Amino acid sequence: MPITITLEQDEALVLFELLASEKLKALVDTPERNALWALEALLEKQLTEPFSPDYSQLLEKARHSLLERYGQ
Repeated sequence: MPITITLEQDEALVLFELLASEKLKALVDTPERNALWALEALLEKQLTEPFSPDYSQLLEKARHSLLERYGQ
């Protein structure tokens, strides 16, 4: 049964970057890696920022926003 998760745009962007990290995928077993790939694919369908030439700046802005909202 599908579930729905709601994220703020900055949360989704930072999470996408984490999920796209090969280092993270190397740390988990196959079932967990497959679940991470599925989540990454869903975020990739929703986000336009990863395809922007300003992606690095947008990602840094999102990271900064999360630090301001939630602290360190």
